[in-house]
Amino acid sequence: MAKTLYYLPGQGGRMDAGLGPVLIGRGFDLAGRETRGEFNDLSFSDQVATVAEDLETYFWHEGALVLANSFGAYLFLHLQLRLRSFPSKVLLLSPIVGGFADDATGRYFSSPQPDHLKRASTEGRFNIPRQCEIHVGEEDWQSDPPRVLAFAEPLGIQVTVWPGEGHNLAHATVNGILDAWLPPV
Repeated sequence: MAKTLYYLPGQGGRMDAGLGPVLIGRGFDLAGRETRGEFNDLSFSDQVATVAEDLETYFWHEGALVLANSFGAYLFLHLQLRLRSFPSKVLLLSPIVGGFADDATGRYFSSPQPDHLKRASTEGRFNIPRQCEIHVGEEDWQSDPPRVLAFAEPLGIQVTVWPGEGHNLAHATVNGILDAWLPPV
């Protein structure tokens, strides 16, 4: 019998594309939310509330698995501001932790409520999942490694910064992460 994993892909992400088929190929059933269509039409607050309801109803127990990527990780992190600490394993790949601007390159990224996570982290108001790890590419300008580290370090969340990698971590990197993180099915 396959184990179910709650998956939140990046903005506009689908369950049947990208990392979804990789997880299914490893023997997992997927639950979660595609971050497009009707879900994308919800307000940010309603998106967070919807994911929180999913998790509290079906996945709020030891042994549950949550994997969130990019904007999906941003949604998960924001629900941790509202709920008690998630009681099981969480893997965040290239998480968005707030807005970012780089005057030198002219790149910018704006997210809803861009300063909430950092402020909650530094003020000790963030409910840390029981077991959480973050992986980010060294050259990721959306999930800016210094911002990710500034968010995670006060909380004691393990962050791995992958040299030479960008926002979309290489397939070999992700497969290695999954080999280490996922339980046998």
